[in-house]
Amino acid sequence: MRRAAWLLVAPAVALVVVLFVMPYANLLVMSFFTPATTAPYEPTVTLGNYKVALADSFQWRVLWRTLKLGVLATVATLMLGYPLAWNLARASGRTKAALLVLLLSPLLVGVVIRSFGWMVLLADQGLVNSLLRRSGLAPGGFKLMYNEFGVLVGTVHIFLPFMVLSIAGALENIAPDLPLAARSLGASATKAFWRIVVPLSLPGVFAGCLLVFVLTVSSYVIPVLLGGFKVITTPLLVVQTAVDVSNWPGAAAQAVVLFAASLACIGVYVSLMNRAMRGLSG
Repeated sequence: MRRAAWLLVAPAVALVVVLFVMPYANLLVMSFFTPATTAPYEPTVTLGNYKVALADSFQWRVLWRTLKLGVLATVATLMLGYPLAWNLARASGRTKAALLVLLLSPLLVGVVIRSFGWMVLLADQGLVNSLLRRSGLAPGGFKLMYNEFGVLVGTVHIFLPFMVLSIAGALENIAPDLPLAARSLGASATKAFWRIVVPLSLPGVFAGCLLVFVLTVSSYVIPVLLGGFKVITTPLLVVQTAVDVSNWPGAAAQAVVLFAASLACIGVYVSLMNRAMRGLSG
């Protein structure tokens, strides 16, 4: 019986090992090798790559910007996505089908195409600035692209469906009778929402925030197109170090540092969410 169970699990374990464990292990091992000019690296162990990555103030600023964009995008998608998820979870019939189509249809278009769409809207001579100039609200227009604002707008738009779907799944599991029962016992609509709906939806919020943060800090295309290489994030720096400088061990060390910093942020977030869920459930 135990052998049969292992045989059933073996394909999934092999897939995880081949596609996830081995590439990350190779990246970690490479980060301790010496850079070379005629090969990706020399098989000589060194800590120099991490000394450069941890002692360079520029790389720390890039890492801080990457994590900051991840947090801002997560907060923005949560604020925009919760009301959308609530309406999606409470809708029914054709209305729910239409909302799902509107939510999922952007996912059928590639990230590059959607980023180009935002470039058309946010450019100096784009649609938004043209409307602002014609209306007289901003005769000189605003700098909406090739900065952190443009990257944040594109990131929020592209990753918003992941937040909405995560929260909507949790909200759909909440019985509609629970808020009504709280109302019948004298609670206001606002109090019933915060004391009943919000605590029960925290698992969806937890998953959505985690997903959006991870996707944001690892994003490459959006900062390249909407940041125009003026908003350097760690994924861009890793690619530039590996491709332009041909320093693969240095790029691997930068990637490991980003992974460790992201893991630390996730650890703090998980701890805070666990405390919040325990406090609200208590």
